Amino acid sequence: MQRLILSCCTVASLLAAREAAAACPAGVTWPAADWPEALASGPTVAATDEFLFTLTGRDEDREGLRTDGVVIVHRGRIIYERYARGYARHNRHLSWSVSKSFLNAMVGVGVGRGALTVDDSICDHYDADTELCDITVGDLLDWASGLYWNEGYEDDPYYLSSVIAMLYGVGSGDMAAFVTAQGLVDAPGTIYRYSSGDSVLLSAVLAGALGPGLADDYPWEFIFDPIGMTSAMFERDQAGTYVGSSYVYATPRDLARFGYLFLRDGCWDGEQLVPEGWVAASTQPNPSFQMGKSYEHFLRDGDAVPGRHWWLNLPVPDLAHERRWPAAPPDTFAGLGHWGQTIFVVPSADLVLVRTADDRESGVFDQNRYLELALALAAEDSP
Repeated sequence: MQRLILSCCTVASLLAAREAAAACPAGVTWPAADWPEALASGPTVAATDEFLFTLTGRDEDREGLRTDGVVIVHRGRIIYERYARGYARHNRHLSWSVSKSFLNAMVGVGVGRGALTVDDSICDHYDADTELCDITVGDLLDWASGLYWNEGYEDDPYYLSSVIAMLYGVGSGDMAAFVTAQGLVDAPGTIYRYSSGDSVLLSAVLAGALGPGLADDYPWEFIFDPIGMTSAMFERDQAGTYVGSSYVYATPRDLARFGYLFLRDGCWDGEQLVPEGWVAASTQPNPSFQMGKSYEHFLRDGDAVPGRHWWLNLPVPDLAHERRWPAAPPDTFAGLGHWGQTIFVVPSADLVLVRTADDRESGVFDQNRYLELALALAAEDSP
């Protein structure tokens, strides 16, 4: 199958830079019980406020931009923090599909501890039909299981949506079993199809690999506790599987801790939590995406390039596709969630941006302008 070749020089240079920085960095600021602050002031702050927080009138009128909270971290210090009415720094917020990026990290820790590999069959760790045993952990990370899936939301008929059936309907009791029951429609690892089902199945596979001693507590042992995410919650279905597609909750400040973990290549305060090389591998173009035909969330004008449960700011010349966020450097990557939940990581600017929101009206929020303003704040903060 013909591979779509992304800009080799861009990818190679990014990987070289990240690999060069792979060792846990010294001399950087780490948040303790709380973040250090160096809050910005001046005209850029006013412009950022004016852009992000424009809600007027009653909530039900949905007038203006419905940003709930924003935290921007530069060089390990909060330089900007704002909340809309009804929200404050202590309020948890549903992250929706940003949860997938958390799951990526948890799988990485499991791989680093030797519990599984990306080449393992799902059948090594999960009781699936034999016909599904060609699906690997890596295929699930790539959203390339080959299982049928319709990732339709509010704009599509509910009765056609696999994800709505899984989260709220007939599949909600045992979500991983619902996913595997969809059946193969393509050879695993050959076609990219964005799928919350793949992510939930990956959660179940990880739990099986870890065994009963860790299956209940791994989100806290692997990620939440070591980086001080004291607000974190992670919902499970009735079968006990963490809903790795959708249901991590945390405050914006704690979401920023997770972004900072990936900014620092999986290190936290001198300890390599996520194995060396995992961040670099997860934030290069998804290998299954680069193969020929893909379904549904294939690149359209304005889409980001998929990594492994992260989204990238890289061009795809063979598809005449420009960078998703031209105001930001090409090494920018993001966890993206429904209705405007975002964690942006910009390694070359030493920057993490978190936004929680209620962007139910599509196209209402300009992420590129948001990044442009955040980069301007960071430039003004630079020594």
